Parts: sequence; structure tokens; C-alpha cells
Amino acid sequence: MPDPFVALRADCANCHALCCRVPAFAASADFAITKPAGRACPNLLADHRCGIHDHLRTKGFTGCTVYDCFGAGQKVTRTAPEAAQDVFPVVRDLHELLWYLTEAREVAAPLRADLDRMLAETEDLTNADVAALRSLDVHSHRHRVNTLLLKASEHVRAGTRGKDHRGANLMGARLRRADLRGASLRGAYLIGADLRGADLRKADVIGADMRGADLRGADFTGALFLIQSQLDSARGDSTTKLPASLAHPAHWSTKA
Repeated sequence: MPDPFVALRADCANCHALCCRVPAFAASADFAITKPAGRACPNLLADHRCGIHDHLRTKGFTGCTVYDCFGAGQKVTRTAPEAAQDVFPVVRDLHELLWYLTEAREVAAPLRADLDRMLAETEDLTNADVAALRSLDVHSHRHRVNTLLLKASEHVRAGTRGKDHRGANLMGARLRRADLRGASLRGAYLIGADLRGADLRKADVIGADMRGADLRGADFTGALFLIQSQLDSARGDSTTKLPASLAHPAHWSTKA
């Protein structure tokens, strides 16, 4: 079966390291240095490769390991090379929305016609000319997409009696073996939370911050809007159950 997310997966070999140039970052637990927007990271080599790629975590650049452009890098490198750095942030945000819409259409059949229309509209925006991309109100479009995604979420979670934890501060929370089936964890702060063995089947985790969360043995089967960067920022092992579209991060333990 074809991978519906194939065009939304980063292909770093066909991108001029835009993620190493465009975003700004500040010295913190995630980055060893401060870098302004638009300036190349000092670790970037002339051939667009990272000079410390295999040692990012030990060198203090964990933030780089959890960044995902959703395939926007290779797209703008191909379609708008003269303005790639300028339009990259816009296309990156649109590609993230495409990922969520693609997932939603797979699980919310009654809304598929509306989701298909929004997918087509969002895809058209990614193919707009440079001037249109520069002037695009991404925030407004994201709001329209999110309204539809919320409907899809409510459809999938209907009947689960999942609790509403939208935007909740659950940093460091003890949620081991918690029943979070069908819960709304949209935008929740799960930084450092203990989610070992927790049941998150059909939970909506869009935008949830899982940095440092312990996901060992947790069940994310059918979880909604879970993305790879959320997993990359957390801890887990081979017993963590994930949707088929995502992978166990390389730094996770292989032992239960």
C-alpha cells in the first residue's frame, strides 16, 4: 500500500540544509549556542551536511534531532531555489497541516469530502508563487484547518469518554498506567511526565509537548496527530506501541 505521507517526509539529501540556516535558536538545554535566523549554523559544512550529525545529542544540540520540516525543505529547494530561505517557514507550516489532514482523512470517513477539499486547498498554497507565499496569512489558514481537524478528532474519540486535558500543565505528572483512551491532550504540557504503560489509544495529542516524557510501554495505537518529532523528544523503548506511520527513534532503548 502506498505511503500517503511520502511527500511529507524530510529528504535531507535533496535539501540545502534549510533547517540549519533559516530558524533561530537560543542557547538552552536544547542548543549549545545562540544562532540568529537566516545565519548558517557553525556546524554546517560546505556540502550542506552537518559536521556533528552523529553526535548532536552529546554535543548539546538535542533541538536539532527533534526538528521536522515535513518535506518542505526539499520542496522549496526544487520549486523556489532563488527564494528558498524566504518561503521555507511558510511551506514548512503548510506541510505540517498537510500531514494532519492526511491522517484525518484516513480515520474520519464521514468528513472525508471536507478533508479532501482542505487538503487540495492547502496543497495549492504550497505550490503558489513566491509573492503569494510571502503574503500568505498562515495563521488564518491554520485556524480553518484546525477547526476541521477538531471535528475529525471528536468523531474518532466519540464514545471513548476520554477526558479533556487541552492545554493542561502535566509537567512531571505521574501518569504511569493511566487510562487516557480518547483523551484530548491537545497542546498539553507533558514535559518529563511519567507515561510508562499508559493507554493513549485514540488520544488526541496534537501539539502536546512531550520533551523528556517517559513513554516506555505506552500504547499510542490509533493516537491522533502524533508526529515523529514528539517521539524524538521523548524517551521510550521497544515496548512503546506506535501508529504504523511513525518509527521508534534510534536513541530509544531496545530493552523493556
